[in-house]
Amino acid sequence: MIRLPSADSFTGRIPPLWRGLVAIALLCGLVLVLVESRAGILRSGSEIRLATAPVDPRDLFRGDYVILNYRISTLEPAALDGDKAFERNQAVFVRVAPGADGLAEAKGVYLARPPAAEGGTVLAGKVASTGACALDANGAPDCAAGRRAIRVSYGLESYFVPQGTGRAIETTERKRLEIVAAVSGSGQAAIKRLLIDGKLVHQEPPY
Repeated sequence: MIRLPSADSFTGRIPPLWRGLVAIALLCGLVLVLVESRAGILRSGSEIRLATAPVDPRDLFRGDYVILNYRISTLEPAALDGDKAFERNQAVFVRVAPGADGLAEAKGVYLARPPAAEGGTVLAGKVASTGACALDANGAPDCAAGRRAIRVSYGLESYFVPQGTGRAIETTERKRLEIVAAVSGSGQAAIKRLLIDGKLVHQEPPY
């Protein structure tokens, strides 16, 4: 019977220094892949403008990053195109298009990626909860309306800012904040710019 050498016996012949260098190289390679993936979205992704929505003030600012909530984070499937039944942690695709004010509005939510309509964009997201209250005309939760909604996260909910500069954002009304996000062809999104009253506050570097 032929006995094949085990992986342990093979790696045991490699000096510890070389094993450490290989591990470091693999880790650095993984980090570079992640960084380049995000940089690629910022460089070539299509831009969309996002209106923020109220968020619990206790969660608004933690350390040097801002917690963000969006109008398109709360969706009423019954009022949109696409699928109607969703479960928590399901991957979904949200089709958005600019409204009259140029800010992205949700047009449909789907379990399978839909074709993007002309002038629209498809965002990839995940269902965070299925028992949310629908939003009123001002973008605030309206539980008395009796309409149920789902909460969707897009990976855009946290934004790091330069150390010590977050106080102005923390005290800014949500309606004055605007996020410009870049969206890749696969629907992955990254925050590109943060504006207050239409003026640039933070520009995200590509790396």
